[in-house]
Formats: sequence, structure tokens, C-alpha cells
Amino acid sequence: MRYLEERGVRDATLLADLGIGYAPGGNLRAHLTALGYSFDLLLQLGLINSQGRDAFSRRVIFPCRQHGHIVNLYGRSIGAAFPHRLLPRSKGDLFAWDSVRCYSTVILVEGLFDLAVLWQAGFRHTTCAIGTHLTPAQLAQLCDSPHRSVYIVFDQDENHAGQQASRPLAQRLQSAGIKAHMVQLPPGHDPNSYFVAGGTAADFAAYLHQA
Repeated sequence: MRYLEERGVRDATLLADLGIGYAPGGNLRAHLTALGYSFDLLLQLGLINSQGRDAFSRRVIFPCRQHGHIVNLYGRSIGAAFPHRLLPRSKGDLFAWDSVRCYSTVILVEGLFDLAVLWQAGFRHTTCAIGTHLTPAQLAQLCDSPHRSVYIVFDQDENHAGQQASRPLAQRLQSAGIKAHMVQLPPGHDPNSYFVAGGTAADFAAYLHQA
């Protein structure tokens, strides 16, 4: 909870809506083995590693749902381990697409903490591809309504990776008949860090208007 507070995620209702949890590590294998699941199956699913240790250890967990079913798990390390982890399979649909697809205007962000702070600020029409690379299925989802506008709010990295990824994506969307807007936050910021630094919903809405 202290880590979530540091990342600006404070709303208990939001935690429930997104299904955010925590994997302490060290207990999942024993629990699932007691339920009859084999070591080989848990290894194949990516829930444990070859040494039998929990793959998700000391990680905040976001379940990635598709039509009501969990198709993957995203784990964000709160320790020294590599920050990002997904199960070894497709990351599935755009995050929370079942609830976002009804909007004519959609905000697309890179990370799930970006999405969390924007939902918390009232921008519930925000979705996430978990990274800057959209799968063909995710791109098709953005293009499934001819009257949709998409605001791309990728990280304003020092190496310009977010900016470089947003331009060809905007072009692909526009080629498909979708209105695409590239939103530029202050240098070095993503939506998460922007709100943690004191940005407000009104400030963010102004950046959308300027895009």
C-alpha cells in the first residue's frame, strides 16, 4: 500500500475496479500443488521458474481480462527485480477494453500505472497496450469504430522512445480513418509521474485540448 501511495494510486474503489493485488512470493507453488496442479503445468504456465520459485514475487499485480476472463497477469516489481513481468503468452486485448470501447474518444497510454492515475482522475476512457507496441488485434480494436478519436499519451522519455513510437502509430490510425492526436506532456513525464508531481485533471485536460 505504501508503494501504491508513492505511485499516486490511493482510491480503494479504483483498486477493486482494476482488481489490483499483490504477490508476496513463496506461497503460490505450495498452494496450487496442494490443489492438485503439477510442477510441469505451473512451469508451462509461467507461474513458477525452473527452480520452482514463484515467478511473481514482491509484485503489484494487474489482471488482464478479456470478455470477463483473465488472460494474462502483469506484475510490477516493488523490489530490485526487473520491473515488468507478464506470463509467457499474448498480452491480450487493450486493457479494460470491454468498458472503454463504448467511448467515441479514447486515451491510449503505455503503462498500467498511467491508466490507474487517469482513471482515478476521472478519465475512464483510458486504455493501455502495456508498452508502445500494439499487436494487430489491439490496433484493430482501436479502429473498430469509424468515428473514434484516439489521444496517444506515451512517455516523454529522454531517449524519445515514446515520441518515436507515437508518430507511426498515429499515422497507422489515420490511414484507417481514425482521428489520432499526439499528446505532449512536459519533458521526462508520463501520465503517472505527471499526476504524482502535482498535475491536476484540469491540467491534463488542457494538454488533451492542445494535442
